[in-house]
Order: sequence, then structure tokens, then C-alpha cells
Amino acid sequence: MTRPTPQTRLPPYVVGFYLVPEFPMMAFASAIEPLRAANRLRGEKLFDWQLYSRDGAPVRASNGIDINVHGAIDDEAAVDLLLVCAGTRDANPGDAAVSKWLRGLARSGTALGAISLGAYVLARAGLLDGRRCALHWESLAAFAEQFPRVRTTTDIFVVDGNRHTCSGGTTGLDMMLHLITERDGRALANDVSEQFIHPRIRGAHDSQRMAVQNRVGVANNKLIAAISMMETTNEDPRPVHDIATDVELSARQLERLFAKYLRVSPSRYYLKLRLDRARSMLLQTAKPILDVAVACGFASASHFSRCYRTLYGHRPSDERAALLGTRAPASRSRRH
Repeated sequence: MTRPTPQTRLPPYVVGFYLVPEFPMMAFASAIEPLRAANRLRGEKLFDWQLYSRDGAPVRASNGIDINVHGAIDDEAAVDLLLVCAGTRDANPGDAAVSKWLRGLARSGTALGAISLGAYVLARAGLLDGRRCALHWESLAAFAEQFPRVRTTTDIFVVDGNRHTCSGGTTGLDMMLHLITERDGRALANDVSEQFIHPRIRGAHDSQRMAVQNRVGVANNKLIAAISMMETTNEDPRPVHDIATDVELSARQLERLFAKYLRVSPSRYYLKLRLDRARSMLLQTAKPILDVAVACGFASASHFSRCYRTLYGHRPSDERAALLGTRAPASRSRRH
């Protein structure tokens, strides 16, 4: 792309943010602050921004802080890029007015995008059909089930034509550094990155999750390999002795490694992985409890319910009921 010279400097590139109640503050700040920093470092207004809410009233973030906005969805949005920032999958459920507004922006040529779970809002409006989309790793399965026409990815951010999506957290910083690079050069993007003590501008395809060894805090290659196998076989759990054989250990040796580094048995660690995945599915999808149980390797709903209650202190049905606001789950037992 040819970058403008001082004599041909373009007007500021305007980014709009549509804030949904309970939007994640970190994700929002990670996207808007790089624009401010770029302006300050360059000494001119390269970027501008406008904030919108459903009715023009302040919007409360997930941390309880209210953010003032510039306008409502029925106001004219003179922006180059409009990003929807949301933190729950139920954001604007069935809101025809929001969908109509977004589709109108798309027809006018405005680029659209989403931060964190703002992708749900765009997808409900049909604005991600056939597009690649980045989404938080916890929400990928539920989103793909609800919106099969959207091409979900595990990338930290995606730019697919005039659709820009990032998976939340700090990934908005990387997506905006990509935008700054495209418009004003890598040198400025590097300077902005360093301002935020962000030592490396991540590429779109970087992993959302930490490597196993960093997540569990161990460096034993055999143990890491065993855990990796467990994480990829939740639906069809394998006997622990088979996993031990695959990492060239005896079952007793694998038991000792888990006891030494994680203070838990391999079978209990494996069970907790499956139950954690089940809990995520209960909270993120509408799958029946039996289907969740089967997807996480349990032979029956009753066995699943017993194991779930032992770990979390309440039944899967209580978890689902609490999500729907009909019942509070019991206190959790200590996790092992």
C-alpha cells in the first residue's frame, strides 16, 4: 500500500466502537489506546474515534465503570471502521434495530468488525456469513454450532476483506498494530508496541493459549506430552496406561510424575480436564446435559452428574439453571 506523504496526508481514519452493556474493559482499551498512542507519537491526528451505545446513554463495562458515548445507533455514524465490543454471547439477542443499523453501515461501505464476543452481534445480523472470524477459544465451539456459515478460526485476529475481528483480551492491540502498520508503516507500529511494553507484535496466526508447559508450570517433556494427549482426547478418553505407553513410560512411572509435579493422579487430572470442558459447554452452548456428558467422554448422565457434583459442589442441572437465572448453584467444593 502506498503511504501518504505530508503533502497528501489523508484525513484521520475514524474508528467507531459500539459498546454493548457488560463489554470487557481490557479488550476495549487494548483496541482504542493504540490509536491514541499513534497520534501522540506521530504528533498529528492519524486516527479519531467515536463511541456508540444502543440509546446514546453511558454504557457500563464488565468492571462496573460507566463509559460515556458520542451517539446512539440512530445517529449518523461517519466512521471508516465500526467495531462491536461485547463480552457475552447473549449481547443484543434478536435486536432488530442494531442488526438493521449494522447492515446499513455495511451497505454504505463501512468496514465492520468485532472485539471479543461482539462477533455474536455481527453474526446475528448475517454480516459474517462466509467470512473468517476470530473468537475467544472458550466460545469457539458454541459459536460454530450456532453460526455454521461463519468460518471460525483460532487466530488471535482476522482481517477478511472489510471484516476485522479479534478474540478479546489484549488481541485488540495486535489487530490495531496491524492497522497502523498498513496505514502508517511498521516503524510507527513498533513504536506504539514499545509504548505499551508489548515486546513483540503478534501475527494473526499466533496461538491464543499458552503452551502446555507454561500453563502447568513444568518442563518435563514426558509429562507435557501426556497432558497434551489428554487435552485432545476429552470426547473419547483413553486408558491412562495407554497414554503412559505412548510417552514411553510405565503406568507407575507416569503416576509418579503426576504426583511429583502436579500432586494429583493422572486419572484425576484427566477427569478434571473433561469436567472443565463440560462446564464450559454447559455455560456456552444449549446442548442437552446428556449430549454434554457424551461429548466429554461420560457413559451416562448419572455418572457425569456425580463426578460434576464432586468437583464443583453442584449438579450440571444446577449450573444450567443458574445460567438461566432460575436457581443459584450450591457452593463449590474444593477442587483437587
